[in-house]
Amino acid sequence: MKQMRGYFGVGVESLSKPMNLGALQRTAHAFGAAFTFTVAAAPKIRVMHNADTSKSDLHVPWYLWNSLEEMQLPKGCVLVGIEMTDAAVDLPAFRHPIRAAYVLGGEARDLSPEMQARCAHIVKIPTRFCINVGLAGALVMYDRLLSMGGWPRRPVHSGASDDTG
Repeated sequence: MKQMRGYFGVGVESLSKPMNLGALQRTAHAFGAAFTFTVAAAPKIRVMHNADTSKSDLHVPWYLWNSLEEMQLPKGCVLVGIEMTDAAVDLPAFRHPIRAAYVLGGEARDLSPEMQARCAHIVKIPTRFCINVGLAGALVMYDRLLSMGGWPRRPVHSGASDDTG
């Protein structure tokens, strides 16, 4: 993976399913997240589980905040909400902050109005309806990698390169 400038974390407000947390933490570890977090998670989320086969908790800090008031992001870290609202910026048109924490709503829940008010930006994934929280987090991290990872422009023709012979 190419080296990116800055750092990011990813987390979920009001998460209830351990398997979704495990998938998100494993994907965050794979994409090089600096930290993961939960805010107001269900009690069964508060213990490590078998869903994260990369054992990301050994490599990536996981913060478990009981409430929004407890949430403490690093100085200069910009909170970005991922939510399907009319006013949200479409993810492909969003310029990611160099230091960011992305927060998603839990299963069948929107981000709370209080969380949305705390976000500097609200971004939406341009889908017809809501998708799984783990998949949504993966798409945001992948978009960050593509837009900030120093990748060359895509070739004009299909395939890997225009200069293969």
